[in-house]
Amino acid sequence: MEIQVEQGCPQCGASVEFIETDQVLHCGFCGGRNFLRSDSPFRFVLPMAGNTSSAGLLLAPYLRFKGTIYLVTNEGIEHRVIDTTQVANPAPGLPPSLGLRPQAMRLIRINPEAGNLYLPQTLKASTILEKAASVGNLTAQVSENLCHRAYIGEHLSYIYLPLVVKSQGVYDGVTDARLLELDQLSGRSVQGKRYDDAWRVQFLATLCPQCGAGLEGAGDCQVMTCATCHTAWALGPEGLTGVDWQVLPGNGETALYLPFWKVSTHIPALNIYSFADFVERSNQPFLPKPQWHDRVLSLWIPAVKLRPKIFLQAGRQVTLGQWLIKPGEGRVRPNLFPVTLPSSEARQAVKLMLAAATASPRRIFPHLPQVRLTEVTLQLIYLPFVDRGHDWVQPETGVAIGKNILRFGRSL
Repeated sequence: MEIQVEQGCPQCGASVEFIETDQVLHCGFCGGRNFLRSDSPFRFVLPMAGNTSSAGLLLAPYLRFKGTIYLVTNEGIEHRVIDTTQVANPAPGLPPSLGLRPQAMRLIRINPEAGNLYLPQTLKASTILEKAASVGNLTAQVSENLCHRAYIGEHLSYIYLPLVVKSQGVYDGVTDARLLELDQLSGRSVQGKRYDDAWRVQFLATLCPQCGAGLEGAGDCQVMTCATCHTAWALGPEGLTGVDWQVLPGNGETALYLPFWKVSTHIPALNIYSFADFVERSNQPFLPKPQWHDRVLSLWIPAVKLRPKIFLQAGRQVTLGQWLIKPGEGRVRPNLFPVTLPSSEARQAVKLMLAAATASPRRIFPHLPQVRLTEVTLQLIYLPFVDRGHDWVQPETGVAIGKNILRFGRSL
């Protein structure tokens, strides 16, 4: 589900429409590009009925979770794509969910100057995420052989419902439906708090820190590239940080380059320090080559959002075929697909990919709770893909990703 948002351009003031999960704001009027950053999840408000102003009202918070939940048990790997909006304050009368309204309406970012009061979040995000997992029937407990749970490609944001107090009742500001009578509060005070500066969205110009040229990237990208000095940059807590990246050169048939996060690490709990160790411990149906004992294990995580089954298949195939990949210097070229999965998510997916790549689950799954990574390094590697009708195919590893699946993944 994609949610449309309206935002004023920080450079020219023009109204810009973009997707709620976008990290880059591109103004079609002045051409300006800016990274969006905040110290907390982004916060939006539903528009009032009749497009009247919502300034000065009480706003009720709803936590929106969008992502894929994976569960590893001794029986295998389960997964669900979850997209849910749950109330974050148990005030009486509030609907438990916003339903389809967020996707049917254009949201507006909350305005610190509007003088609104905000009902505080009293339910922890972890509680709401646990509820999201229960919606997807992924609530296995330790007694049910739970080995690992991961939230991959997750996106958290707050959507506020405006409330109007009139005629001795509390009304839904969007539908004008009466939610409850004031006397139903039974002496309970429904009070809000003022705008918190930690919610403020900051705009960071997308200029290359190394050469000053404009960076290139789509609205949903997590990494932008500079075509002038051939560097790559991601938005971190302190601003733009350089990304170590490489490209496996293609040939005349190459039509697309897809990004993967290469996470190189040691796993002491499984006594895995090399690719050869991994092949032996995971009981792969082939013998390790002698030179693989000197090759550090790398788990390869797709740097794009994909349907869960394809995400695991693609990562598994590249992880097992990593010895065939010899990337070169990272240089900007046509048809680089945007990185839509950040490196932080790739780190969270390492245990999951380890489980997906093993040929003997009984050797790996029970040890996942004890797995701790050491000497971790990350690289962004672009691999060439060729056009095979309905699929994009990676020649070295044989990975095949449906064109529609890749397109659909950008809305996950």
